[in-house]
Amino acid sequence: MLREYLWGPLTRFGVAVAVIACAIDQASKLWLLNVFDLANRGIVHVTPFLDFVLTWNTGISYGLFPQDSDFGRYVLLALKAAAVMILWVWLSRAELRLTALALGLIIGGAVGNAIDRVLYGAVADFVLFHLTTKTFNFVWYVFNLADAAIVAGVIGLLYEYALGVAPQKRPDPP
Repeated sequence: MLREYLWGPLTRFGVAVAVIACAIDQASKLWLLNVFDLANRGIVHVTPFLDFVLTWNTGISYGLFPQDSDFGRYVLLALKAAAVMILWVWLSRAELRLTALALGLIIGGAVGNAIDRVLYGAVADFVLFHLTTKTFNFVWYVFNLADAAIVAGVIGLLYEYALGVAPQKRPDPP
């Protein structure tokens, strides 16, 4: 009974989403770094509003708290591991498919970026959205597909919360 509670159908769904999100993120980075060789190409204009450009993020989201030392990187990895464990517990208690999907996206994105931090000491970011007109100039932070998965997951959780769609609390296992 406890096993089904911790590893039920929605948990398995969320974990599958996490694995897929992480795999897509890692595949895109491996291709861009090793096959496309983005590091030596500089800025690659994909569309009038989208470029590929390689940056290495040594901090957390949006480059906050950059860490250049091994100790700092290990602290960030430990915080990320703790966050993933907390999200996994939340996922195991999910009662809606949207919750499981959103948490799976967040977990997959976090693990994808953690893999970068272990392999490279920093997170590989490469997508740059920008919009430039005669009167307006907007440039977003450089990000990757793991970041996009995390943002999509957060939007899913906010959407669920805003709608007030919450099932009744399931009883605790015996």
